[in-house]
Amino acid sequence: MLKSEDVAIRMQINFKNIIFLTRTVIKDYGDLLKIPPLAPFSDEVIIYLNLLSKEINKDHQTKQFPDVATFSFFCRKANMLLLKKEYFQNTSYRLGRGTVFHIAPSNVPVNFAFSLVVGLLSGNANIVRVPSKNFDQVKIIVNAINNLSEKPDHKVISERIILVKYSRSDSATEHFSSNCDVRVIWGGDETINQIRQNQIPPRAFDITFADRYSICAINADKFIYDRNPKKIALGFYNDTYLFDQNACTSPHLIIWLGSKSNIQSSQNIFWDNLYKIVEGKYTVQPVFAIDKITSFCNQSIDLNSVERVDKKDNLLWRVKLKELPNNIDKYRCNSGYFFEYSAKSLSELSKIINRKYQTLAYYGFSKRDFSNLIDEIRPLGIDRIVPIGRTMAFSLSWDGYNLINTLSREVEII
Repeated sequence: MLKSEDVAIRMQINFKNIIFLTRTVIKDYGDLLKIPPLAPFSDEVIIYLNLLSKEINKDHQTKQFPDVATFSFFCRKANMLLLKKEYFQNTSYRLGRGTVFHIAPSNVPVNFAFSLVVGLLSGNANIVRVPSKNFDQVKIIVNAINNLSEKPDHKVISERIILVKYSRSDSATEHFSSNCDVRVIWGGDETINQIRQNQIPPRAFDITFADRYSICAINADKFIYDRNPKKIALGFYNDTYLFDQNACTSPHLIIWLGSKSNIQSSQNIFWDNLYKIVEGKYTVQPVFAIDKITSFCNQSIDLNSVERVDKKDNLLWRVKLKELPNNIDKYRCNSGYFFEYSAKSLSELSKIINRKYQTLAYYGFSKRDFSNLIDEIRPLGIDRIVPIGRTMAFSLSWDGYNLINTLSREVEII
């Protein structure tokens, strides 16, 4: 067992190399570890998040960033109470696990904030490494958090929020890892493996959100009769183009089902509507245009029977598959590059779904269709099945984890 003086040595950090974004600055990491946990969905946290939502909405820049506005909407008291009713069961006594160390992804600006909220809702103190890039979205949320930290009424929650920046080469990850109860890692497979080289305490554990692959299924027999196909196309645009198709939730493969004639007609309607939206909202970078050409050439060599549907520019690439390769997830490309395949039934997905698959977006199917599919094929992958336009919507169930239960502990009382 470690003596108290041994623990104190482990807690020493070179704070000069760390940029603290929050005004609640820790002089001794041990102070954060001593903060007692709260019960999940505590009144203090719900009140705080509701005020945070209002504080974010005061910033005139919020309207410019849909992801910030979405985060603010998520934090409303009404939504928190709905989530509490859904996720928090009074059948056992639960408390936060203690201190959670979050390592946010570099390419999704607001992800750090959702990770922080989950840590708070589950009753924990949190230290969050935010993206190193200077995103405006990060500044808006950090400013709101700092504004609330100036008010003594919110000290109980403010002291549980430490937001930091530091270089990848800094030893801070080692220190924070060695003194946390849970480490939450968002990033690519290589990033996760590098971070895992930093040891965590024996009772601590990692929650990892690694590289994933997502797809979309559209029922052409239903889509052909939709009176507002532009709305569906706009939802798909938000799912894919907002982050250059880099988010794990962004579909790369579209599966069409239905009669041959309806599929052909639906494809024309869907892609034409999407192209008009992309043309008005999106600018493709030259390097990504080259990537699309290179990717298609390589895929033409490796895959059987791929065909590009002609378009006048590089904003939108459609690549038709006559066969569905079981390793299609290895041939992704970003910034508006989509494979599409016409299937006879959803059960054909059993050929391709592996542990890498995360989200299945859909249009024109029922929940029963998918519950029957899961019962039939029992896939190793697919953790989320959501309507088109909602793949980016954050949930307290993510990548197969019930985050509240995972980040809290059950106290058995007999």
